Amino acid sequence: MVRRILIANRGEIAVRVIRTCRELGIETVAVYSTADRDSLHVQLADQAVCIGPPPSAKSYLVKENLIMAALRTGCQAIHPGVGFLSESADFARAVQKEGLIFIGPDPEVIDLLGDKVQARNTAKKYGLPITPGTEGAVQDPVEAAKIARELGYPVIIKAAAGGGGKGMRVIRREEELAENLAIASREAAANFADGTVFIEKYLENPRHVELQIVADGKGTVLVLGERDCSVQKRHQKLIEESPSPAVDEDMRRRMSEGAVRMFRELKYRGAGTIEFLVSGKDFYFMEVNARIQVEHPVSEFVTGIDIIRQQILACTEGRMEIDPETVRLSGWSIECRINALSPGKVHRLDVPGGPGVRFDSFLYSGCTVPPHYDSMVAKLIVYAPTRPLALARMDRALRELRIEGIKTNAAQQRWIINHPKFQSGDFGTGYYAEIEKEVEHVH
Repeated sequence: MVRRILIANRGEIAVRVIRTCRELGIETVAVYSTADRDSLHVQLADQAVCIGPPPSAKSYLVKENLIMAALRTGCQAIHPGVGFLSESADFARAVQKEGLIFIGPDPEVIDLLGDKVQARNTAKKYGLPITPGTEGAVQDPVEAAKIARELGYPVIIKAAAGGGGKGMRVIRREEELAENLAIASREAAANFADGTVFIEKYLENPRHVELQIVADGKGTVLVLGERDCSVQKRHQKLIEESPSPAVDEDMRRRMSEGAVRMFRELKYRGAGTIEFLVSGKDFYFMEVNARIQVEHPVSEFVTGIDIIRQQILACTEGRMEIDPETVRLSGWSIECRINALSPGKVHRLDVPGGPGVRFDSFLYSGCTVPPHYDSMVAKLIVYAPTRPLALARMDRALRELRIEGIKTNAAQQRWIINHPKFQSGDFGTGYYAEIEKEVEHVH
């Protein structure tokens, strides 16, 4: 067992990792920018190291500073969390070069799965269905137009690297293609330092479903159920639930068998997510996130498994504590992401409680939410035996949640989960766009 881990991240995910490390008897080292000096993760960790000024490009994204902090504080491993450098193969290589453990897959696996074009080809190799599209990068507008005509409009341009909707454009007419090809490439280059884009057939209003996996790098790959992430605002997830109302036992089995086959062959290690688009009874591989996901708590609720714990054990000891025969899905879990609509000081925080309620956050009364980072400040997660009860519990928890001093989307989340369309469970990724004008007026 490693004795000390540096957490190369901030906010709620850093707090989340610290909690599991404490239960494992592992000391933690937090890193922080000057804007995060008083953040909760800094207060909870055993040690904390300042790594630079507020801009992430000068602090949380500076590989050398993170590795130096780990070495100087006697850490044996680095946990990258989510975002920032969590899917950087170069960072993983640099960590390993210094004799430290990177809590994630091998750099070569990250390389293979981080590029969406390569990942599509890998998924196809292992028998997973993929959305019709190009097998390589597309740069020439004339070539792009030919491909789009063959696929049939609408099509979608996607960045080969990164995620979060950056470098992504839906094209419905040929005259829109050339300009958007250039825009998508520039956006991808600006956000991921890689302007490579490709083209796929665009599926109208599909479900977005992902499987949570954990693997030990030695051939044991466990699927911990699926999550439905279809409620999205401009490709940014807002609400997640497990299981998915759109997935039956047969689809779950087919998805899982393909995922296990691919991750086993890749000798994948740690936690990961494989994402699909679901249309009717068909599903299509979309991408792999070679890291822990923001929405992992819903999978933890329906399986009773601490996924961060298994991730750390798999990457530091090559083992997991889970008996494959005992993995069972039970009940229903829903997560609402609480986003700050403005930075500022939190004057009051009332956290909801009661049966089956969990609040993952870095907020506390008196803390300051800086303007420099992702807007998500908390995750409210509930669990119940059935979806109707989980919905009622989430409604109750959102009513109890009180955050004063900053504006959040909590009231909007409550409006969404009580909308008849969401309550029915019959919706796709176009759902939020249908209700957006109504939601924006909720305060």
